[in-house]
Amino acid sequence: MQRMDTRFLETFIMVCDCGSIAGAARRLNLTSAALSQRLRALEDDLGHQLIVRAGRTVQPTEEGLAILEPARSLIEFTRDLRAIAANGAPAGQLRLGATATAMTGILPGVIANLSTAYPDLEYFVRPGSSVDLYDRLLEGELDAAIIVKPSFALPKSVDWLTIRNEPLVLLAPHGVATDDLPALFARMRFIRYDRNQWGGQIVDSFLRSSGLVVHEWLELDALDAIATMVDRGLGIAIVPDWGTPWPEGLRLSKTRLSDGELRKTGVMWPRTGMRHAAVMALVTSCTHFARLDRPGFAGE
Repeated sequence: MQRMDTRFLETFIMVCDCGSIAGAARRLNLTSAALSQRLRALEDDLGHQLIVRAGRTVQPTEEGLAILEPARSLIEFTRDLRAIAANGAPAGQLRLGATATAMTGILPGVIANLSTAYPDLEYFVRPGSSVDLYDRLLEGELDAAIIVKPSFALPKSVDWLTIRNEPLVLLAPHGVATDDLPALFARMRFIRYDRNQWGGQIVDSFLRSSGLVVHEWLELDALDAIATMVDRGLGIAIVPDWGTPWPEGLRLSKTRLSDGELRKTGVMWPRTGMRHAAVMALVTSCTHFARLDRPGFAGE
């Protein structure tokens, strides 16, 4: 029997989690053919079929289910061994979560800075909503997450650093007057930021406290899509003023709403863990990014 490659186990786990070959391939930045080849190699090594197709999805066989949780434990143990062997230095793989706006506006700069100092660190990045990534971090699936800070108190087992304070802004099509908000909201349709998102709840709270009546016709959880809809003249919106990049070529007005609550985007991490040294190196890189983004930043 040839030596088992732990990457093949990671591939099997990702296929089970995604429920499809194509979805897992996208997450692992592989072609579907390359991913299928890894699965076949693992099945040949173990001598059992591990997944079976069910329509457009795949699911583990009985043999696959039997090894799924042990495989997760083995991968986690392998990651821990790398951190232990480093004897307190940042090493191994960091499993990070990031929201859509953090994925493009914060994470590249943070990882670029971190990679300069620690070129041997490896990364796995899971995209998702703040709600989902918060839960995954508490469950131990992630080492850190760049998310929107919730309105409720954080548990004592985690720590937090604010990277960006994002005020609410009114988005309106180019050339539309925005000096009279009640009149503006009375005549134009409203594109709402999804209330299931923590940032969307901040927008909803502002609307209720300000007494503005909206003609709602669309609710989205993608901020760049909301901005594009406004650019096309389909309505107005209130969103957090997230960091660049914004969609290119937009022609719209952006007016800060001084009475709105700030959306705080930052990094959350567990206070203890095998990869604490690598996590703290990440936090240091986030602090450096925040200083560049917000001159005078003193840490929050």
